[in-house]
Amino acid sequence: MLKPIANDHSPFGRHAPKGLSGAILELTRRCSNSWSGARRAFILRAIAIKALAGRPMDVEALGARMRLYPYNNTCEKRILFTPQYFDPAERALLATHVSDDMTFVDIGANIGGYALFVAALAGQRARILAIEPNPLIFDRLVCNIRQNPFATVKALDCAVADREGEITLFLEPRNQGEMSVRISDVGGEALKVHAKSLKTILVEEGYARIDALKIDVEGAEDVVLEPFFREAAPALWPRLILCARSNTAWSVDLDRLLPAYGYREVLRTRANIAWLRT
Repeated sequence: MLKPIANDHSPFGRHAPKGLSGAILELTRRCSNSWSGARRAFILRAIAIKALAGRPMDVEALGARMRLYPYNNTCEKRILFTPQYFDPAERALLATHVSDDMTFVDIGANIGGYALFVAALAGQRARILAIEPNPLIFDRLVCNIRQNPFATVKALDCAVADREGEITLFLEPRNQGEMSVRISDVGGEALKVHAKSLKTILVEEGYARIDALKIDVEGAEDVVLEPFFREAAPALWPRLILCARSNTAWSVDLDRLLPAYGYREVLRTRANIAWLRT
């Protein structure tokens, strides 16, 4: 198994696309949305990742500059080589809710794909909170934020759960962006991190409203959202919620819970569900 290099904090541009992997990058980003186009992109992507031998690439994607490590993080692999396939319907919906003073919270921010996408569209009065518990990925998130002129994004290194204190997350070693409180979801290395409830985080950060919230915590979205709606004032309830889908892990049925709080479903894709508060 290829061992990736440690996170590199050298100036942006040191890992500019070049050689075989750079040429493939240009090709994969031009691939169509057809089945044959995607298959071609994925084959080429695998060749480029092997050629990179664990090194990152410095690129612009989703309107922001990022240093991406495609070897051990599925999110980075997708954003680097095929940003056109990175949740296009979800991003299109989110873009319709972006305003100059937007408030956006990204739970399970990974390396900042959604947070930086919103920051690139929003104005300088926006407030964007990117929350990521994995120390390795959090370091990459902070690095990506610093590569851009956005003064609107704040990174927070903690887990979001139903209580405050230390919790254990289980890490998928082949995909550093995949962590869960449910061992059956990933079954990998155990990592102890500090956790806070969503209500606590929003109060501590001084938020009075949330225009949009994205949450992807590997099947534990119900653990975060159910107590939040029980405990938080309605003024803090997000207008738009973009939530990763889970067919088996949720113990609380969010499809039933959220309509009870005035939400209606406005989008459902293979990976995510979006609800809008009416």
